[in-house]
Amino acid sequence: MKTKVLVTLLFIVIIVCGVLLGIKFMQEQTNQTSGNVSEDGNSVINVVLKDEEDNKPKSKYAGNERTIAVVIDNVGDAVPQTGLNEAMLVYEAYVEGGLTRFLAIYKNVSLDTIGPTRSARPCFVDYALENDSIFVHYGGSERGLNDVKNYKIDNANGIESPANVFWRTSKKKAPHNALTGTPNILAYADKKGYRKTTTERNVLNYVTDPVNLEEGIVANTVNVPYSTSKVKFVYNAETEKYERYVGDKIRKDWLTGETITAKNIIITFAENYTTDEDNGYGRQEIENIGSKDGYYITNGKAINIKCDKSSREARTVYKDLNGKEIEVNDGNTFIQIVPPSMKVTIE
Repeated sequence: MKTKVLVTLLFIVIIVCGVLLGIKFMQEQTNQTSGNVSEDGNSVINVVLKDEEDNKPKSKYAGNERTIAVVIDNVGDAVPQTGLNEAMLVYEAYVEGGLTRFLAIYKNVSLDTIGPTRSARPCFVDYALENDSIFVHYGGSERGLNDVKNYKIDNANGIESPANVFWRTSKKKAPHNALTGTPNILAYADKKGYRKTTTERNVLNYVTDPVNLEEGIVANTVNVPYSTSKVKFVYNAETEKYERYVGDKIRKDWLTGETITAKNIIITFAENYTTDEDNGYGRQEIENIGSKDGYYITNGKAINIKCDKSSREARTVYKDLNGKEIEVNDGNTFIQIVPPSMKVTIE
């Protein structure tokens, strides 16, 4: 009888130890990488980096992985888009007829589906250059395509690239239905011999310690009234992120259904003007060289900043009014490029 009891106890101990070892293993795996899989199978993998000296987490955007810059459509048939939440940076600027378009910069993330993709514009070439990105676009304006060629930018053009880099979905209307993904882009980069690492630092100075703008003004609602899309960001104090609206409609990811959010918002006031190219379509260019006024907004507060860019290739340096480069909370950032005449309100 005693022998049976001992055997039973030993069996229970073995099971408990096995369960504990399994839990420990899963925790270790979670500490190395974090990710999620949406219902449609679109997977997102984010790499968690740690400092080798003190084992503290680095910025999620640390490391020497080269960024990928994707032009993303923003007209009615293209909306909602997918992949904006996973971008390190999202630039939004006028492109033509009061319409805006995005340039999404990806680093340290694998994302199966991004888009819809759209054509290149000169200002997006500038921001791809300063981020040292592989530039991904579907066609382009005359000047945009000439810039890609003249600056010898590593790029994937949907009009020229193999079908396995881009594909079209039947769930959206052409031409607003071309999609891509980082695995496809990187496979194409290998084929073309593009460099996939960088020695350049990130455009923004991301830090892992919280940045709270104690001297800033209250910024619970930020209105950016583009002509055809009245953009609004509303601060959610629980998540400590800004939720993106157009008009009164909250924006959500096309595939995951997640609300589009931003940890940080930067507003840059830069004149835009109409070019005479492409048969008078009203294509826009941005005067982004020089020192521009702006705002940095995070955690419910905003401060005035200067946005300094010395050339098309040069990294924009975002500084406080004392001339010091700002530190930015470690999270995704929307950079809204707007004309000085736009009545941006922060409340």
